[in-house]
Amino acid sequence: MSKHELRAAASLAGVFSVRLLGLFMIYPVFASYAHHLEGTTLYRTGLALGIYGLTQGLLQIPFGLLSDRIGRKLMIVIGLIVFGVGSAVAAASSSIEGVIIGRAVQGGGAVGSVILALVADLTSEESRTKAMALVGITIGASFMVALVSGPLLAGAIGVDGIFWLMALLALVGIAIVQFVVPRPLMLRVNADAETVPGMLGSILGNLELLRLDFGIFALHAMLTAGFLVVPGLLHARLGVSSSTQWIVYLPILLLSAVVMVPAIIVAEKYRCMKGVFVGAVTALAASQWMLALGDSRKYVVLAALALFFAAFNVMEATLPSLITKSSPARAKGTATGVYSSSQFLGIFVGGAVGGWVYQNAGGDAVFSCAGALALLWLLLAATMRQPSYLVTRLLRVGSTVDARQLSATLRRLPGVAEVVVVADERLAYLKVDSKLFDDARARSLVGAD
Repeated sequence: MSKHELRAAASLAGVFSVRLLGLFMIYPVFASYAHHLEGTTLYRTGLALGIYGLTQGLLQIPFGLLSDRIGRKLMIVIGLIVFGVGSAVAAASSSIEGVIIGRAVQGGGAVGSVILALVADLTSEESRTKAMALVGITIGASFMVALVSGPLLAGAIGVDGIFWLMALLALVGIAIVQFVVPRPLMLRVNADAETVPGMLGSILGNLELLRLDFGIFALHAMLTAGFLVVPGLLHARLGVSSSTQWIVYLPILLLSAVVMVPAIIVAEKYRCMKGVFVGAVTALAASQWMLALGDSRKYVVLAALALFFAAFNVMEATLPSLITKSSPARAKGTATGVYSSSQFLGIFVGGAVGGWVYQNAGGDAVFSCAGALALLWLLLAATMRQPSYLVTRLLRVGSTVDARQLSATLRRLPGVAEVVVVADERLAYLKVDSKLFDDARARSLVGAD
């Protein structure tokens, strides 16, 4: 990556980070906080925790499409303002209804897809994979930092203080966008990074992609539902208050990172992605049934949490990779958009349904429902096709290229499985086996000027 591209990717990853930190900080402490709000029930607590996922999931694609018309940076600023307003509403509310409204408004600032589109605008085809990886690493790091810092900050400034901090972080994000993020010379519809409405039908009809969409839906439904019950469980069985539960989360998350790295290396280097994937789903299912049937014994709780977060981090790393491998050559952005919307809807369903089950049947029933969801996912995972281990490559082509002839020429190269040449975009979209594909030879054939 050039210095300009690194600045763009790093600053936009920072915008992602300041927004996600606050959202994730709420997870381990919100259930305890909600008990003190007027009108609280367990169902409303779950709804408040998950409802931002509903508005986020519904508005993410429209935000991205609107940014094509009026500008990426403007839409990101608008989204961060909406997020900040929602944070302030939640912070100032003394009732659960007010927090629900604030959380719904927070989710209305659905700028994730716009940020990724701006990353694509500001980076070349050669550097885009590295730039997107930097954003992905930032998201994962934000989650781990937030789960540990959330309880610490709740003890220092309260959960309402965390909501005020979210509003402040939104202002920090706006400042980064305005003063650090470069302005793109032009807006492009980047099919490799954003949703193209005309491709939605083919993506929604792709069964392999739908399996993965169900997976991210189930993963975040389990996560959100679990955080309704786990804080109380840790307090009851280990005697740790919500503000000191970071002592539990920190070693568990460090252990999960130690497990994740070799698992990903094995999956990618030795091409046994399906085995690692099915193993992780099995671990997720086992963790939920351990919590449901383990009589809440403290060592069972700790072992189940360690198993869950190890598998969770493996899935968070492998699912986006599988989406890339399984999506058609020119539809990666659309496939990723549907995948992200599925994730947010999983957060909503996990919160709302998890809260309802908790209220009417108790915490063990929440874990039983999550375990049943994981078993359904395991059935879908076990019957999925072996991943193709293909990756997307974008090549800039000449202005006078014959698209049909170039497609035929590129398709004959070793390792090339799929080619789409779009003359208007001056791009060739390839799905290739990176072990066989000769990038230099392909570039010598495209006639870029």
